[in-house]
Amino acid sequence: MDTNDFAKAQGHWILAKMGKKVLRPGGKELTNKLVSELEISSADNIVEFAPGLGYTASLTLARNPKSYVGVDADNDIVNMLQKRFNGNNIQFVLNNASESGIESNSIDKVYGEAMLTMHADHRKSEIISEAHRILKKGGLYAIHELGLVEVGEEQKKEIQHELALAIKVNARPLTESEWRELLEKEGFTIKKVYTNEMILLETNRIIDDEGLFRTLKIGYNILTHPKAKKRIAEMRKTFKKYQKHMNAIVLIAEKL
Repeated sequence: MDTNDFAKAQGHWILAKMGKKVLRPGGKELTNKLVSELEISSADNIVEFAPGLGYTASLTLARNPKSYVGVDADNDIVNMLQKRFNGNNIQFVLNNASESGIESNSIDKVYGEAMLTMHADHRKSEIISEAHRILKKGGLYAIHELGLVEVGEEQKKEIQHELALAIKVNARPLTESEWRELLEKEGFTIKKVYTNEMILLETNRIIDDEGLFRTLKIGYNILTHPKAKKRIAEMRKTFKKYQKHMNAIVLIAEKL
């Protein structure tokens, strides 16, 4: 989680360093929808893939699940979240989402946000397969990712290439039908789909996600860090350029 070199750091960590807490493509609105649709209760064993800064973990833990495990491949993240969240039923483990180390057929609900997008399609399938493995029959898997709308194959490649340059992550967003296909291929049936605009860096979305006071603080931090400002401007320019061809998508799937 090295964010000291703003020229090379991944975009989401630059935003985090500037004070942004909500880093999901559909904003707080779609994250809340995902958590709501999972209907988490005190009877549920929950796993989150790539919990990041712990925003969604806090929403999940507020619902008092029977157990919660956050799986992340970043040691700094695991250490930070272990200090932030305490409880006998709360655990953060250092592992790849494709090899979580969690017992098969033991989990009621699994979710992950803005992480499958960052992987090639074969890696997406490995992670989805792992979610299927650890879930009980009838268990739910929810994802919140970056989507594509009305694109041909060439434009899809163009968007993926420019996103990779802007955010320094090899982002591979997919259309709704492609996300559906990946999940269904690994043994899930799609129950619900929600979409939202991908306007992560637009002022109205930032205020909605962060509140006015934090938005002003983020703005000040950006203005006083010229290298971060340059990178964020590049990201915003790319998002704006392809805004009508990108969205945010949540899919709720059930293990057959």
